[in-house]
Amino acid sequence: MTHNQYGWENGERPFFHVDRAAPYPMTVHDARGSLCRSAVCKGCDTLTFSVPLQTELGALAGRMRLFRDDDGAVLWFDMKNEGDIWSVSVHAASVCVPGEDSGLFYFRFEFETAYGHLIYAKQENDFAPVYKWRDENVHAFQWTVTQTDFRTPMALAGGVMYHIFVDRFSQSTRHPKMPRRADAVYNEDWYHGVPQHAKYPGGDVKNNEFFGGNLWGAAERLPYLRSLGVTILYLSPIFTAYSNHKYDTGDYASVDASFGGDAAFAHLLSEAKKYGIRVICDGVFNHTGDNSRYFNRYGTYDGLGAYQSVDSPYYPWYRFRAYPDDYDCWWGVRVLPALYSGNPDFRNYICGPDGILHKWMALGVAGWRLDVADELDDSFLCDLRARVKAESEDAVIYGEVWEDASNKIAYDHRRRYFRGGQLDSVMNYPFRDGILAFIRDGDARTLSRAVETVLRHYPDECTHLLMNLLGTHDTERIITALAAQPMGDLDNDALAVLSMTAEERVRGVALLRLASVIQFTLPGIPCIYYGDEAGMEGYRDPFNRRPYPWGEEDAELLAHYRALGAIRTSYRSVFADGETEILHADGGVFAFMRRSEGQTLYICVNRSQDVYPMAGSFCDLLTGKVWHGCVQVGPDSAVILAEIENT
Repeated sequence: MTHNQYGWENGERPFFHVDRAAPYPMTVHDARGSLCRSAVCKGCDTLTFSVPLQTELGALAGRMRLFRDDDGAVLWFDMKNEGDIWSVSVHAASVCVPGEDSGLFYFRFEFETAYGHLIYAKQENDFAPVYKWRDENVHAFQWTVTQTDFRTPMALAGGVMYHIFVDRFSQSTRHPKMPRRADAVYNEDWYHGVPQHAKYPGGDVKNNEFFGGNLWGAAERLPYLRSLGVTILYLSPIFTAYSNHKYDTGDYASVDASFGGDAAFAHLLSEAKKYGIRVICDGVFNHTGDNSRYFNRYGTYDGLGAYQSVDSPYYPWYRFRAYPDDYDCWWGVRVLPALYSGNPDFRNYICGPDGILHKWMALGVAGWRLDVADELDDSFLCDLRARVKAESEDAVIYGEVWEDASNKIAYDHRRRYFRGGQLDSVMNYPFRDGILAFIRDGDARTLSRAVETVLRHYPDECTHLLMNLLGTHDTERIITALAAQPMGDLDNDALAVLSMTAEERVRGVALLRLASVIQFTLPGIPCIYYGDEAGMEGYRDPFNRRPYPWGEEDAELLAHYRALGAIRTSYRSVFADGETEILHADGGVFAFMRRSEGQTLYICVNRSQDVYPMAGSFCDLLTGKVWHGCVQVGPDSAVILAEIENT
C-alpha cells in the first residue's frame, strides 16, 4: 500500500505522526497582534488562537471547546479559516463566570473533516500538539485568566533571596547572653553537635534543643549576605514559641526572647534597610502550638485559652470533636492544633487594621511566606492580601505550594492562588525537581517540561518572583541529594552520623556548581538555603538544620555563589523580567536564553560526556574566558555567555 505526501495510506483515514519538532503548532496572539508564549492573560484581554490544518483534509468546520473550571460549563466558539490557518478570538472576561474577571479554563480544537471528527490537543506531559481521530487520551491546553488589576511587586525581581533558620544561622558576638528557658536544652557544640531527633520520622521529639542563633547575630552577618548579592532575607518563624523551629506559634504579637525579642528584630530590620535588603517573615497561620496564648493547654499564659474553656475568646478559632482532648490538628500532630482560618475573629486578629500583619509591617517587614498555604481558607488569603497591600504595595506574599500552583487542587478544592486576589508567587518546587532530575540523572527533558509548564501556566507577574530553591528546611541538603548515598530505610540514629565520603563530596560540589547556575538564571529569584553556598550536607529534618559552619566553608563553592550573585547584580534587567527561550533540552544538555532590551545571555549546562558546541562570539561570565566563532561546552560544565563583537 502506498502513502501520499500528507502521511496517510491511500484510501484510508489520514494519521498524523507528531514529533518533537511539532510541525503543527498552535499560536496565541494578544489584541495588539503580538505573539504570546502561552494562554495566560488578564480579564481585560482578548486572545486569538490559531491552528494550522492542511486543506487536503477537507475540513468543513472548526470549533474551540472551552471547559470553564469554576462551574464545569463547556463553551463552544466557531473558528474561521484562511487557507490552512483556523483561528478564533476570545475576550477573556466574556468567558468567565458572570461577575468575575478571572478564571481557569481548559481548551482544545475540534474539526469536522472529510475523514471524520479530528481533535487537536496536547500530548500528555508535553506541550507539543497532537491530532487525534478519537476522543481518547486527549489532553487539553490550559488558559489562566487573572484579575484585570492584578499586580505583583516587581521591585523585588532580579534579586537574590537568602533563607535562614534563625537558631542555626549565627550567634551574636555583641549580645552573647540571650535569656535561657528552664524547659529548654542548649547544645554548646555549634560545629559538631548532633541535633535532637526521634529514632524515626514522626516519632516523639520535644524540639526544645537550641544552638543559640539569634536575630542579633543575623544582623551582624548582613555584610556577608550582601557579598552574595542578597536583596531579600527570608526568616524562618521568629515569634514566641516553645520549639526551636517556631512553627508552633505561642504568641504572634512578640518575637521570641531567645532570638533577642522585639528589640533584636527591630534592629535587624533597621540594619537590613541600610544594606538594601528586604526582610520577609514566615507566616504560620494554619495552626498554633498547644502551648500558646490561644490554646493554652498547659496554662503557661495568662487568660483563658481554647483548651481551658469554651468561654475563651479563642475557642471558635479551633475545631473540637470531643472537648477538650479531641481536636483538629496539623497532620495529626497533637502539639499543633489547627486554626480555622475562615473564622472572622481570627481573620480580623491577623488581617484587621490593627492586627498582627499591621504590627510587624509597620515595623518594616517587607512580606510574608505563608506556611502550608494549601490549608488556608480562601477568605483568609483574600483578607491577608488586602491588608498586606494596604500596608505596602511593594510587599510580597509567597505561598508554600509544592506542585503547579496555577491549577492546584487541595482537599478536593481548586485553589485560586494566581487569580489575582491571593498570592504574588510561590516556592518553586517544580524547578527544584526538574534540576535534580537533570543534574543528578542527566534528564534534560524533565527539566524542560518543568520550566515550560511554569512559563505556560503562570502569569508573568508570578513567574518573575518565583522563589527558586534547591534546598529548604523541609528537604535534604542539596549537596546530599545530588551525590550522597540514598538514605533508604536508615533510621535517624544512623543518619545523624552519616557523612558523605571524600569522593561523594567532590562530586557533590561539582554538581552543585552546575545546579546553582540553573537556579540563578531561570525566571524567578534564586533562594539560597543558609549554608548551601558553604557546602553544608545533611539528610532529612533535623539533619538539614545544623548550625552554619562559620570559618569552615568550602571556599571555592562560596566564591562560585558570590560570582553568581555578582552576575545577577550586573544583569538585573535580564533576570528581572527578561524573556526565556529553551534552546536545547536533550542528550544531557540543557541550554536556554534570557533576553531583555539590549541584553542577551545564553546559559548552557552540559551533563553529557560529549562537548556541546555553541556558535558565536561570547564572554563566559563565570570564568571571563572569551570565545570567538564557537564555544566548546565540555562535559559536566556550565557557561553563562554574554555576546561580544567578533573582532
